[in-house]
Amino acid sequence: MADASSSSHDPRALIVEALMALAGERRWEDVTISDVAARAGLSLSQFRDCFPSKGAALAGFSRRIDKLVLDGATGELGEESPRDRLFDVLMRRLDAMAPYKEGVRGIAEWARRDPVSAVALNGVALNSMRFMLEAAGLDSEGPLGAVKLQGLVLAWGRVLDVWLLDEEPGLDRTMAALDAELARGGRILARLDDAWRISGPLRAIGRAVMAGGGRRGSSFDERIRERWDEPPHHEPPHHERAHERAHGRDVA
Repeated sequence: MADASSSSHDPRALIVEALMALAGERRWEDVTISDVAARAGLSLSQFRDCFPSKGAALAGFSRRIDKLVLDGATGELGEESPRDRLFDVLMRRLDAMAPYKEGVRGIAEWARRDPVSAVALNGVALNSMRFMLEAAGLDSEGPLGAVKLQGLVLAWGRVLDVWLLDEEPGLDRTMAALDAELARGGRILARLDDAWRISGPLRAIGRAVMAGGGRRGSSFDERIRERWDEPPHHEPPHHERAHERAHGRDVA
């Protein structure tokens, strides 16, 4: 839950609160910066000092949710499985987002109407999910890190679709969807890990071939340069060749 006392004094927090309220009341395209500033009780100048655009303010909302989840991490789940730890972290994220559910709904509808903006939102989600993995004691580094992150973002989007329609206090449907997505993601990652290990020797051979090809390429280039640096063979002018033929001399 957002801290109301801090929100009442922090202009960035006021803007985020106003933005999410308006996103739940109107189409995102119909919300202007002036609207947000007025709802927050701030001037346009103050808005500009805090954020350069509505999109930046939306990214600020995502960072606020990140902070609420990360501040709430206690380390009590250290003995749980990675999947259970991530389940707990993501459920805490949904709890933090609950007061802004209508705004999130409006933003999700906007993303479906505007694929270009959906790509930008994907980047914001990638940053958040990176920290959610860390909060669960997992990492997003290594050769498969980018795949892991993007897969989690896609799974999270499907969970949000269920959450937006789940009006039950216990969020049973949402929890079932999250559990299923994490189970599926775990199976996919296990297969990717196996494929990465199995392909290790092939990658080593490929690197050796590429390195060797680079050396051969350099030698080839050198030979080409040498060939072109040779002095050209000059044939005698046409009139000299004709004169020599007339006198019975063989001209090669």
